[in-house]
Amino acid sequence: MAATSVQAQQQQPLLGFGTEAAKKELDLEAAFDKQLQANNLRDWMKRMTAFPHQLGSPYGLNNALFLRDKLASWGFDARLDTVHVLFPTPKVRILELTEPTKFKASLTEKPLKEDATSAQTKDVLPPYHAFSANGDVTAELVFVNYGVPDDYEELAKLGVDVKGKIVIAKYGGSWRGIKPKVAYEHGAIGCIIYSDPKEDGYFQGDVYPKGAFKNESGVQRGSVVDLPLAPGDPLTNGFVADAAHKRLSVDEAPAMMKIPVLPISYGDALPLLKALGGQVAPATWRGALPITYHVGPGPAKVHLKLEFNFDIVPCYNVIATLKGSEFPDQWVIRGNHHDAWVFGAADPVSGAVAELEEARALGELVKTGWNPKRTIVYCWWDGEEPGLLGSTEWVEKYQSILKEKAVVYLNSDGNGRGYLGAGGSHTLEKFVNQVGRDVTDPEKGTSVIERLRSRTILNGTPTAKQEARSRADLRIGALGSGSDYTPFIQHLGIASLNVGYGGEDAGGDYHSIFDSYDHYTRFKDGDFAYGVTLAKTLGRSVLRFANADVLPFDFSNFANTVQGYTAEVKKELEAARTKAEDHNKVLGEGRFEAAADPKDPFVKPSVESVAPYLNFAPLDNALVRLEQSAKAFASASSKFSTLPADKLKELNEILYKTERKLIHADGLPRRPWYRHQIYAPGFYTGYGVKTLPMIREAIEQKNWKEAEEGILRVSGVLEGFVGEVERAIGVGR
Repeated sequence: MAATSVQAQQQQPLLGFGTEAAKKELDLEAAFDKQLQANNLRDWMKRMTAFPHQLGSPYGLNNALFLRDKLASWGFDARLDTVHVLFPTPKVRILELTEPTKFKASLTEKPLKEDATSAQTKDVLPPYHAFSANGDVTAELVFVNYGVPDDYEELAKLGVDVKGKIVIAKYGGSWRGIKPKVAYEHGAIGCIIYSDPKEDGYFQGDVYPKGAFKNESGVQRGSVVDLPLAPGDPLTNGFVADAAHKRLSVDEAPAMMKIPVLPISYGDALPLLKALGGQVAPATWRGALPITYHVGPGPAKVHLKLEFNFDIVPCYNVIATLKGSEFPDQWVIRGNHHDAWVFGAADPVSGAVAELEEARALGELVKTGWNPKRTIVYCWWDGEEPGLLGSTEWVEKYQSILKEKAVVYLNSDGNGRGYLGAGGSHTLEKFVNQVGRDVTDPEKGTSVIERLRSRTILNGTPTAKQEARSRADLRIGALGSGSDYTPFIQHLGIASLNVGYGGEDAGGDYHSIFDSYDHYTRFKDGDFAYGVTLAKTLGRSVLRFANADVLPFDFSNFANTVQGYTAEVKKELEAARTKAEDHNKVLGEGRFEAAADPKDPFVKPSVESVAPYLNFAPLDNALVRLEQSAKAFASASSKFSTLPADKLKELNEILYKTERKLIHADGLPRRPWYRHQIYAPGFYTGYGVKTLPMIREAIEQKNWKEAEEGILRVSGVLEGFVGEVERAIGVGR
């Protein structure tokens, strides 16, 4: 069966190309591959990571100018597109244990002789969280595990309240910005986040410099802006500051964190956790530090004082264009960010230099007389790390143009050694599989998609294993947030992909001073073979979209995927109903009281709301039409490449705008910036995606009226989407 699915995938014609055009395209891609040189990636990484290059820094500008000038020398129309954004930096950072013993956290990362850049101090941002609130608070400490909503439910069962307390949470379990957000909602007045060695320290392997994992002084910096509310400058969410649109104040900005929050190392966390008393933490909460984990509150009491400079700084986006010869007003957009928290070798320079090598290779093709049919726009974003600032401001600034001209957005971020990872619009799933079929894995010699298939068969869920053997296309993930694709797909409905390699490059360097050239070349992708592979993968993606006669969208996999999402939310609703009914039954029978240990605190649970039976008929009917239209499009597509030029142009404009039909002008409830109705970051997951978000989150929050409204809204956008697919079929007749 596996051989059958592989064979079927290999025999697929090249999406968007007739037979002769496909041969020319594959020859062009072979010529592109020959241009790629790993040493360029190595040299550029060493140059770009020599000094800190965070948003607004001198070396950030230096790198932006370096990128611009390289691109201009290769024939691109290259420029800096500068916006000005809020970027808080730390002025005061104090964390000390005041009771029952005294301890002052160092809040520093110790340089290593084995890491050439780690001893730098000039322009280095110390460990901190951007968009934390100022604060000077002293209170008892409470350990809250990962600090996500489920953890607070567990604390409530233990009789522990964090109101008026400072919480300490482990990194992991959710995006970091969720932890202080949920802490604030529960009445906490401060938040500390530490990296437990169980997640990325000595529990996982040898620590740096002997191994790749986090040592006792390593700290993960990061942003805690309320990303699920909106990315971009929190003073200008949804618009760009100008004479007519004034910035909010820091105090007015909804996405600013409301309590002080600070990241620390596990070396600094150990004395705090060791001083905690109270009940022993649940087994699943315990990390790898040499202590018994307690939840508190107290007797540990801590003092946390933070002050920030809230400065408006320049944000340097690098934009480089190759104008299309036939369809200059259809834009294929490719992006990766260039800013880092410190040196940023893995995140983001590993991806940025692969993108740069792609652009150089395209420049070499242009010298041979080749020109793309569609305009290619290469972008290197600034300010991604604090909250997708550069890409979001650019999208908001040019949104009217992008709505008309953007065909697709192709993103990468960090890159490493290992397996293909891809997420995005499922109208591009078949396209990704074809690209992956035609790129060779540098370690194994097989295609990157077949190597991924093997890994899925070995390590996937039971369903994923079965599908990897029987389904021609491997599934790609859905996109939530966390990188620069977010404003394109979530705000404007531009079909997007996010691609990178990894899985054999684990470590503890993320957002620390040890994300360096030395660490990367020792532990990530030392020969830059996977950097070249990323350039081959996304270079092909750019070329195929730029050159295709018919844009390579496919609707069958999308229809199948949305059917799966619908089945999931129905199952979640049924599970919620059963769980609540069972809970209320045992509550009424007094089982909780009877089973409780009389020596432990006992809090009687509340009666839970039981889910009603929701009417999914409108969504089910829309899905039937979606599947029918997808099949009809697939049947008609073989004739599309023979259409006359005017019809072909009309068809392609319909195709690349189909994703626009999946957004809703009102956005999602309580966060209107996010408009996509099929994919969105979860309100309490941050980066992590929630599919059919309005329906799914309403069920999770037991908001049954909103769930019904969500069913109708999703049905409506799918009906609009189907209408466009049917219109495309009509043009092709």
